[in-house]
Amino acid sequence: MTIYSVYIINKGGGLIYQYDNNVPKIEVEKTFSYPLELTLKIHDEKVVVAFGQRDGIKVGHVVLAVNGLPVNGRQLEDGQDVMELLNNDDKYPLNIKFGRPKLSKNEEIMFAGMFHSLFAISVQLSPVPHSTGIQMLETDTFKLCCSQTLTGIKFVVLSDPRQVGQDSFLKKLYEIYADYALKNPFYSIDMPINCELFDVNLQQALEQADKITVG
Repeated sequence: MTIYSVYIINKGGGLIYQYDNNVPKIEVEKTFSYPLELTLKIHDEKVVVAFGQRDGIKVGHVVLAVNGLPVNGRQLEDGQDVMELLNNDDKYPLNIKFGRPKLSKNEEIMFAGMFHSLFAISVQLSPVPHSTGIQMLETDTFKLCCSQTLTGIKFVVLSDPRQVGQDSFLKKLYEIYADYALKNPFYSIDMPINCELFDVNLQQALEQADKITVG
């Protein structure tokens, strides 16, 4: 069990801090014959699986390597265009590695904005006044927990669905934010957090949270 990621979102929906703690690495490597039994497309300068799933390869996974050569965006390390290579039947069989892509900075910013909007919508949808908004979302692969301060700062934690103690961790995260961000004379509220002491104390809190097990 572990906490995967931490996001801090300001009252306007802007991402002011993001930290990946222990995101699981998902990679599948297989040898394919022609034609490829997957539909690929270019998205955000990455070669992405758009349709078809097999052997652990899922829609949304990206091509990480071909015949051992790493892929950078839509090109191999040696400069070859990945899509051209994969569409050339003379090059098969090919050994292709797929995996879950790491979010880009733009995607992290987009997530923060979308979650901020969903949070506001959830408050408006509540049939009871003074809703606190989204506090928890659960799926079969991860759990999202959120805490919002009176000033509108949102602390969002993504964790293993079996992880416990998120409420305590969110309180600790707020304490770290108050002690090492808000009390920093060089920090302006709602601006990105760039403080070494904040990072160090957050990492210590994450290590403690990862040690918590279900009794």
